[in-house]
Amino acid sequence: MSPTFASLSIRNYRIYALGAIVSNVGTWMGRVAQDWVVLTELTDHSASALGIVTGLQFLPMLLLAPWTGAVVDRFPKRSLLLLTQAVLGLTALVGGVLVVTGAAQLWHFYLLALMTGVATAFDNPARQTFVSEMVPRERLSNAVALNSASFNLGRLIGPAVAGLVIAGIGSGQALLLNSLSFVTVIVALLALRASELTPARRVTGRGSAREGLRYVRGRPDIILVMVLIFVLGTFGMNFQITIALMATQVFGRGAEGYGLLGSIMAVGSLSAALLAARRSEPRLRVLLLSLVGFTFAAAGAAIAPTYASFAVALAACGLTALTAMTTANAMVQMRTDPMMRGRVMALYMAIFFGGTPLGAPIIGWVGDVLGPRWTIGIGAAAVGITLVGVSIWLGRHENVEVTYSSQRRPRVRVSSAPTHDVPQAAR
Repeated sequence: MSPTFASLSIRNYRIYALGAIVSNVGTWMGRVAQDWVVLTELTDHSASALGIVTGLQFLPMLLLAPWTGAVVDRFPKRSLLLLTQAVLGLTALVGGVLVVTGAAQLWHFYLLALMTGVATAFDNPARQTFVSEMVPRERLSNAVALNSASFNLGRLIGPAVAGLVIAGIGSGQALLLNSLSFVTVIVALLALRASELTPARRVTGRGSAREGLRYVRGRPDIILVMVLIFVLGTFGMNFQITIALMATQVFGRGAEGYGLLGSIMAVGSLSAALLAARRSEPRLRVLLLSLVGFTFAAAGAAIAPTYASFAVALAACGLTALTAMTTANAMVQMRTDPMMRGRVMALYMAIFFGGTPLGAPIIGWVGDVLGPRWTIGIGAAAVGITLVGVSIWLGRHENVEVTYSSQRRPRVRVSSAPTHDVPQAAR
């Protein structure tokens, strides 16, 4: 089997991945349909309302992270996933029924977004760490990248299908189709062979949430990754809002044009995930270089004069952002003790997605006051400034030098003086 798809040779992971692909397509259909309902059916293109809905979806990740990680490390992950997937499917079903019956109000979608966020706060760290129970450590980086590929394959197909479904039969029907997609994950989880799983030893006793925080505080390499991913997630990855605003207000496109932009961005993301699957070890220089690329790609999207040029810039944004996300995810998982992995990944997901409740309302307000283009430009500026700060910090505090070479091909080099002991952040 090709090294890119090596983890698919494992039966349990193969079944899980097939179920996840269908669910991911439905999830992206649901996201597009939800945003379309809020933006065009429940409000008069209110970016602030869309920002609030987006923020409420991710707020529980930020508030509950220490406890959700402790729950993931304490209870069987497969059982926890069965519960969270059922709750997520139910919330999608309720939203679809409300829209189809004409009873939907804005506060309904605020509440459903919050309920989805609570379920996702437990689901995300459970899914991330469950991968390590299905595959051996030497294939963990590959499996993480294939998970991202599955997610972005759904992102490639889902928005385009959502646009067609919304235009053809309505947004409520798109939400109902999303609710059905969760059944595939539940069936896949039930079909796994328990004898072929290798669960980490479960944590018992009190104080496990605090132990996770103490563990991260003592790991500067993990903190560095979390700082970079926090800025990317808070200010750079609000494309749920920015694509909707750019499509409708700047380029005057309808549901089909809006959905197509999400799929185009996913082309770049899917390419990045497949490339990441070929790398056996995640490295800091790959993370830094991808964030540099994202800064330029996002800046290009912000000033794109036409719909076509904006679409091209979005593909580059997807490529660079997904490279950064898969590299950071694999770095954190592979450098964390298995018994602490649930708590650390819960904090990681809180840092990445939990910044959205802070960033999304701000981005929505910026869109209302300064215009849609600024919603992308602020992300490019924030990531670029952070990269400069991180490079300076590495040089002064960790004896690490970050240099850029343009000879033959662009290359970022991360190096340290041989006479000093440099932590894992420099590797």
